[in-house]
Amino acid sequence: MRFTKEILNGTKILPVFKNEKYNEELEFLSQHKLFDGEEKTAYYFPNVKGGASIYVGLGEKDKVDFDLIRLSYFEAGKLLLEGNIDKADVTVPSLENLCQHRLGEAIGEGLLQATYVYDSHKSEKKEQVDTEISFNPTYKADKFFEGLEESKTLIKGIFTARDLINEPANVIYPETLAQKAVEILSPLGVKVTVYGQKEIEDLGMEAFLSVARASSREPKLIVMEYKNNPKSDELLAYVGKGITYDAGGLAIKPATSMDTMFCDMGGSGTVIGAMEAIATSKLPVNVVAVVAACENMIAGNSYKNGDIISSMSGKTIEIKNTDAEGRLTLADAVYYATHNLKATKIVDLATLTGACVAAFGFEVTASVTNNEKFFGEIMEASKEAGEAIWQMPTFDYYRNMNKSKVADLKNTGGRYGGMITAGLFVGEFVKENTPWIHLDIAGTAFLDDKTGYLPAGATGVMVKTLYYLASIDEK
Repeated sequence: MRFTKEILNGTKILPVFKNEKYNEELEFLSQHKLFDGEEKTAYYFPNVKGGASIYVGLGEKDKVDFDLIRLSYFEAGKLLLEGNIDKADVTVPSLENLCQHRLGEAIGEGLLQATYVYDSHKSEKKEQVDTEISFNPTYKADKFFEGLEESKTLIKGIFTARDLINEPANVIYPETLAQKAVEILSPLGVKVTVYGQKEIEDLGMEAFLSVARASSREPKLIVMEYKNNPKSDELLAYVGKGITYDAGGLAIKPATSMDTMFCDMGGSGTVIGAMEAIATSKLPVNVVAVVAACENMIAGNSYKNGDIISSMSGKTIEIKNTDAEGRLTLADAVYYATHNLKATKIVDLATLTGACVAAFGFEVTASVTNNEKFFGEIMEASKEAGEAIWQMPTFDYYRNMNKSKVADLKNTGGRYGGMITAGLFVGEFVKENTPWIHLDIAGTAFLDDKTGYLPAGATGVMVKTLYYLASIDEK
């Protein structure tokens, strides 16, 4: 899809509110129970005199929010593509009580979300019409078009995350993930440094290397640095779990639990997509991203349940379960981000626990934090993004579950409270007094079935939230 300000005289995309008077066409559709302006719906109506309209249902006008707008225009976008419509004109809804920048972003994103296709490995690909769409905002048009432009940037980052996460493990593994980070981010002015096995050893990342050592693929530490505000001492860090395939190690997963474990690098795909959006927009902020990329495989030299290993921090860890591996790689990655890179605030993201999925399902990301002010910022960002986050408690009761009798910590606190204890384990390696947030995206990063504008497979959830969080730092 392409956006323009020029009127194209194509298919009309018209907003409809349930509590407003209908024209003759809409009265006909309503009477025949075909369309009545219900929110998150759209209806294609051909005109007998030629041309056509797509009516976009926005529900009751006084209840409209930005995520509703995204979902409604997503339905309109699907109709454009299904009908192979090459030209369309959007009548922008009159919603002067809403921020026009965000209105432009929401409408643009909704339409563009409909265009995502993952068909890299299909021998026959369905060609998608390149629809050109015009817009005619009548209120604060400059702000509206700024938001529209931002929607393209966000979608680019979201689709990058989806593509990386959807690729199978024979395509995306530590080396190729690192290559993709360089290929995507370097042209945008992001410094990407990739460390190999020897350099990771020199850093003392024993926890990371313990997970990696059974794989024939060499681990990679991927460090991405975007520095665009020399006047600021603030440095925001994003750390993404980078397990490009998780067999469970010696605590092997059942076969039926393994077929989608290429998506266990969902955190890394998310931070790469977010960094792309941030750099494309040239936000005047300083942001770094760190990914400890490896595979968790099985071999004669695998780390084992019962082992005691060290970490970059010097803290020792008793291995209770080799399938609780992501938190080990994150431990060294967050330590590196806060101690070596000197990050002043940090967010880690990981497809970490089944406990998170059991508690929250597939539409809510669970979180733990050590700083309420910082958490307030990410909640503001998540609301703007339309990506739900819920904060979990961090009582000492949960921290004590991670204590080991034979080492400083153990890598699982047991069956109960598993999402919380896993997050708190990672937090043990963050530099003291550094504001930190852990996001468990196990349920939200990869879906079996589509929901709303999120497709089956990789969703790219949290790219927008990370982008808006960096934007808050800009302010």
